[in-house]
Amino acid sequence: MTMPLRVLDLFCCQGGAAKGYADAGCEVTGVDIAPQPRYPYPFIQADAVAFVREHGDEFDFIHASPPCQFDSDCQRIQGNVHPDLIGPTRTALEATGRPWVIENVRGALPKLRTPVLLCGPMFGLATYRHRYFETGGGFHIVQPRHPRHAAPQAKMGRPVPPGHFGQFIGNFSGVPLARTVMGVQWMNRDGIRECIPPAYTQHIATAFLASRLEVAA
Repeated sequence: MTMPLRVLDLFCCQGGAAKGYADAGCEVTGVDIAPQPRYPYPFIQADAVAFVREHGDEFDFIHASPPCQFDSDCQRIQGNVHPDLIGPTRTALEATGRPWVIENVRGALPKLRTPVLLCGPMFGLATYRHRYFETGGGFHIVQPRHPRHAAPQAKMGRPVPPGHFGQFIGNFSGVPLARTVMGVQWMNRDGIRECIPPAYTQHIATAFLASRLEVAA
């Protein structure tokens, strides 16, 4: 019997990325510096970079979503200060010798190396939710075709009119709708506005599992 792929989910928050890996059949463990009572899988409260330095090589695949606030336009406008963790995270991931992916927002593009863009309509989701994924450790994914943004997008913080896509960031309106659109029924508003739709990481996990089968063949 084949053992499930063991995935380490760093900076896990409420588990949007984790659910995608679990849906692909992986066994997921989350790590975050803050308590995450809504996280639906085994969870360890710890500093993510320190944890991966010590334990990263115990896993088959590592996902990292360093906090995006440093590269968020909204946070810069507000004058908030946040640490830049992409570089330290990459260095720690490279030292593990394991395949990995780093996820972040558009503002982080200058620091990400040849990232792949994932967008909601690629997976039939009624939200655009652009996220960028840098891969490493011998793992690569092909950039999917990016569908044209045909649906109008609701204004930030406003209810989503029929036929529009929701943004679901900041103090958005309509948590029940966001849960359904994003596929994160267990999350509250704080989790939703930061999360990756599970469909994105299910796609990544499927690609990684396919690459392992190709190597084995």
